[in-house]
Amino acid sequence: MNPLDVPPDPAGPSQPRTGRRGSGFLTEPLRLGTTPSATVGPYLAIGLTWPDGAWAAAEGAEGGIWLRGRVLDGAGDVVTDAMVETWQADPDGGFPSPEDPRGASTYPGFRGFARAQTLPGEFAVHTLKPGRVPDGQGGLQAPHVAVSVFARGLLDRVVTRVYFADEAQANADDVVLRALPDDAARSTLLATPADDGYRFDVHLQGERETVFFAV
Repeated sequence: MNPLDVPPDPAGPSQPRTGRRGSGFLTEPLRLGTTPSATVGPYLAIGLTWPDGAWAAAEGAEGGIWLRGRVLDGAGDVVTDAMVETWQADPDGGFPSPEDPRGASTYPGFRGFARAQTLPGEFAVHTLKPGRVPDGQGGLQAPHVAVSVFARGLLDRVVTRVYFADEAQANADDVVLRALPDDAARSTLLATPADDGYRFDVHLQGERETVFFAV
């Protein structure tokens, strides 16, 4: 007897009476349509990180520091499948890019760009503390690192900055930090000194949500 022809047992799980799917997916002519949108999945970093991706500055570079931190969701849980990108100036305030109107810098052992995953529970980037760069208004920006975060649940990256808590005077003069509404917002962008460099956590949501920029 075909089990599909047996009436369902009221005391057990219901079974279909036939092998046909009510949607017509298997019986109707094939129709191609637009694939539904989906949030970024746990596969997002496959092929995007590489063994030396975390080294914005070469190992042993003079003045080398580690920038470490976690990516946290709205519940305060660590996101272990995120990817963090950093881009910054060298200690002299120059960028190793031909797009810098002042000319590309060639600071020894420094490439300025890093990409790290959070699989160990935190990201870690080896770099140099950046110098100050022009702010477009005749002044200088405080030392900072541009950061992009890619993670599950994000249809696009979020962009923020890392400033340094021990650069109080420079931070006070920075046009971006001054434009934020209050000290609480500014504090979400400050990395704190650590034994081997600095620590900076990214809060994607919640009471301490990191300030993100529309770029």
